[in-house]
Order: sequence, then structure tokens, then C-alpha cells
Amino acid sequence: MIAIIDYDAGNIKSVEKALQFLGETPVVTRDRKTIMEAEKVILPGVGSFGDAMGRIRDYGLEEVIHEVTDRKTPFMGICLGLQLLFESSEECPGVKGLGLLPGEIIRIPADQGLKIPHIGWNSLDLINGGRLFAGIENGSYVYFVHSYYLKTHDPEIVKATTEYGTLIHAAVEKDHLFACQFHPEKSSDVGMKILKNFINIGREV
Repeated sequence: MIAIIDYDAGNIKSVEKALQFLGETPVVTRDRKTIMEAEKVILPGVGSFGDAMGRIRDYGLEEVIHEVTDRKTPFMGICLGLQLLFESSEECPGVKGLGLLPGEIIRIPADQGLKIPHIGWNSLDLINGGRLFAGIENGSYVYFVHSYYLKTHDPEIVKATTEYGTLIHAAVEKDHLFACQFHPEKSSDVGMKILKNFINIGREV
């Protein structure tokens, strides 16, 4: 069973539908027992870093997320869900993230005439052999919606980058932790393949 963490942060339904399309029966939940028993866990999300961390803490989910990741359950953050895995964000100074990975979230520079938020399709430069990208061609396009981006302190965890006024760390992986700044559930066949790769982690014969 794949648990999708529900903390009122949007895009949950589209992730759920994508997993159902791939033959899974995901459970949208904030119940500790259900999350702890899941084979895999997904943290989706759109919106404000500070508001999201506030809801995660109000629902008692911060401790659950740390517990389930300490257990080495495969865990995937999507869009805002990626940002929350890190330590802090320029969007909300003083608000601590989950701190599961090293780095901070910073605002996309607006000094090159680019529209912010960044909305649309960008190509990925695949690096460092990410498991989410097995069977996916370098330069494949995925769908982004964001105003802030990841700058990690550990370049080895970066598995995909893209360019939008600056170099954006578009996907990361460390052990059992995976995250994408883009929306695989809205990224057509490429996105479905990425989600399928996540689903298959640990199921390999």
C-alpha cells in the first residue's frame, strides 16, 4: 500500500489518480498507523512553505514523517513536498523544514525577464544515476509550477537539473528518500514512468 500524506496542501487528488492509473490502490491519510504500515509514502503539496509546515505540525505529522523515514520506508516528496524535506526556505524566514536532507530553498531570480512563478515544461539533465530516471532519456520534458527552488549542500544527491534563470536542482535521491520539484503526475508518459520507477523500488526480483 502506498500512503499519500494529507495535510491540506493541494495536488493530492492528481497524485492519487496517477497512482490508480498505474494499478496501485493508494490511501490518502494523515493516520500514523496507516503511514507507518505503508510500503511507500508520498508527500505532495503546492503552496506556501510556512503554511505547509504549520499544518504538518498541527496534524502531528512531523514526528510521523521522521519515524517512517527512520524506518527506511521509500519516501517521495513532490513539488512543495521536495522543499519541505530540506532545512529552510527564503519564502518563510525562521520556519524550519523537516531537515531530512541538507540545503535550503531560495527564490528563482527575476532579473532576467523570466516569469515567476515558473510554470511550464522544461527539459531535465540527468546526472548521478537516479533510480527514478531508469529508462528515461536525458533531455526529457517535465512540468513545473514553482517560484522557489532547491539549492542543496550535497551535490551527490542531485539526480536531475534544469535551467530557468539559474541552475535548478530538479530531483534528488539519498538512500530511501526521493524528491522532484516538478510534477510527475502532470508530466505525461515521462512522469508516469518516474512514478512507476518509485513504485517498483524494493519490488525488483
